[in-house]
Amino acid sequence: MKIKNLLKVDCLRERLLNKGEYALSKRELFTIILDGIAEGHNRSFDCVADGIQTTFFDYPEAENFLHEIDTQKVKKSYLQHKKSKAGYFQLQNRRYLGNKYKLLGFIEDIVSQKCGAVSSFCDIFAGTGVVGDRFNKHGVQVFSNDFLSANYICLQAFLGSTIDIQKNIIEKIKHLNSLENSNENYFSKHFGGTYFEKENARKIGIIREEITEIAESENEKNILVCSLLYAMDKVANTVGHYDAFRKRLDMLKPIKLLMPYINYNRNRNNEVYKEDANTLIRKISFDVLYIDPPYNSRQYSDTYHLLENLTDWKRPEVIGIGKKMDRSHIKSAYCLKNATQAFADLIKNANCKHILLSYNNTGDSKDGRSNARMGDNEILQILNQKGDVEIFEKEYKAFTTGKSNGENNAERIFYCKVTK
Repeated sequence: MKIKNLLKVDCLRERLLNKGEYALSKRELFTIILDGIAEGHNRSFDCVADGIQTTFFDYPEAENFLHEIDTQKVKKSYLQHKKSKAGYFQLQNRRYLGNKYKLLGFIEDIVSQKCGAVSSFCDIFAGTGVVGDRFNKHGVQVFSNDFLSANYICLQAFLGSTIDIQKNIIEKIKHLNSLENSNENYFSKHFGGTYFEKENARKIGIIREEITEIAESENEKNILVCSLLYAMDKVANTVGHYDAFRKRLDMLKPIKLLMPYINYNRNRNNEVYKEDANTLIRKISFDVLYIDPPYNSRQYSDTYHLLENLTDWKRPEVIGIGKKMDRSHIKSAYCLKNATQAFADLIKNANCKHILLSYNNTGDSKDGRSNARMGDNEILQILNQKGDVEIFEKEYKAFTTGKSNGENNAERIFYCKVTK
């Protein structure tokens, strides 16, 4: 499949035509140029800009105006890992928007084919951390980063824990599961009867308070809070996120914390961060940079506000039906109009040998919020400044907020071999 990528023409249009009665829209300009190319009128499109008559193709920007990128469609099926053993949960065992668990084989094949043997791998928008975990093997140092506290503590638990404290955790989880309290607390007051059944909400609140009291180290606290977050996902009265709750409250089974399955031996050289990706990129270097930023205007801080609230446990004021706290400090630039500029800055400052960017085409949106913030053309312009680019594509039914048209969605990996 060939994708034709038209470079931006805003500046060219300004230079080509005055803002008068003969001004053309970008669409009209594209049509005229492409018609000229189709009819063989190479270098014969006359125009007037700033009083100088010349041809469109005399402008240096126009030399690469139309170019093609091969897209390799992948139809291979990939097997998933076996289920967790009784009493335990694994890193991938929670619902999360944009989760790449079912695409791990696809991503790993590209790394194997294009990057060869690697000694370091950076997952800079880690989310659940499943991609970094896939490459968490002996001889590979994993850098895992996420700006949200709820994701960060789980990354620390699964990828940053190096000392086996399983015996202590087992005893503490037994204790937390045995807690009983009929009194209202911060969590049940705000989230009971909506996001959670009332009794579960009371227990979540008392468990979170108790973790602060019994955790003997930061590592213990991370693991225990992570266990609570995963347990909450199993009883939440939602469709997998916390932008809203379901009107019918039917998730009635009691909450139960399980043990996380952690491979401590593989974590010894890993580094886990909670930083803005564009700040962190200036501090570290690695072989492979994997980038999976937000695709659209839906802020993850809005979707997972409840988990952030519980993790930080500062008990802030919450407002509205959704009971959301102030989230202004954890907004992502990749969900805003300046997403392209943020991405360009990230790529410019990346000190690596290979770059993989996951960017879904997001299909058709019913309300516009799900439309991709960056177009293919913008992505290719930025990556081409770093090296040679290829695109890999696989059809994929993504986990969404439930408001987008899932038809014709494809997961694309933009691969760039860094040469510049």
